[in-house]
Amino acid sequence: MRRIEKKLTELSKNNLKAFVGYIVAGDPDSQTSLDLMHLSVNAGVDILEIGVPFTDPIAEGPIIQQAHDRSLENNTNLESIIDLIKRFREKDNETPIILMGYINNFLTYKDLINTSHESGVDGILVVDIPGELSLKDYGIDNQNLDIISLVSPTTAQERIQNIVNNSSGFIYYVTLRGVTGSSNLDGKEIAQNIEYIKSLTKTPVMAGFGIKSKDDAKLLSSFSDGIVIGSSIVELIHKNSENKDFHEVSDYISNMKDAIR
Repeated sequence: MRRIEKKLTELSKNNLKAFVGYIVAGDPDSQTSLDLMHLSVNAGVDILEIGVPFTDPIAEGPIIQQAHDRSLENNTNLESIIDLIKRFREKDNETPIILMGYINNFLTYKDLINTSHESGVDGILVVDIPGELSLKDYGIDNQNLDIISLVSPTTAQERIQNIVNNSSGFIYYVTLRGVTGSSNLDGKEIAQNIEYIKSLTKTPVMAGFGIKSKDDAKLLSSFSDGIVIGSSIVELIHKNSENKDFHEVSDYISNMKDAIR
């Protein structure tokens, strides 16, 4: 059983929801990213989503865009990120890790992606290609990776079946119209859309984008199998990056985890 499936199965058996936590690799630096990965897991993150920095991250709001810029200034690339994951695996061989990024990055390093499971990568989420397309069409063919797909409030129902058929690990439901870090969650619409997705697949559905507070987390976890939080974590990391005191990050993650129990 793959790490993502194993983790989500264990949580489901215990009537628990999953917490997927996002950080940008290399922000503020590689060693701190490694420390933050372990800190996040210790604080309550169940699955790590590692952002691969890109020059034009069109799905991201300003908070994560700026983190991408800072990471690129540190010359972070997929080779250094794979090395980061190898170092993480020296102490943690259980926590699932997903790479989230944009197709140009993955195409540049497709040979590395095709062997990335050997270094401890469990899944890949490519933001800027249609979810019903196969990554094989782009030369990325690693049967050991779960392929995470996005479904948004504007995704036509006739497309959703094809997207979920092409996905494994979990489905990432984008909870709002906009970029990461936006607000104005519509609970009724989200509940209806996730219910429809669940009628088509047994693959777990995570809800992400726009989750800031414990109330947000509690609300969205009531409809889904778990939540994804990125911008709020990334913002707290940057706020505390100079003194490298990340207790505020740890406390925030713990509070969000408590909210979805």
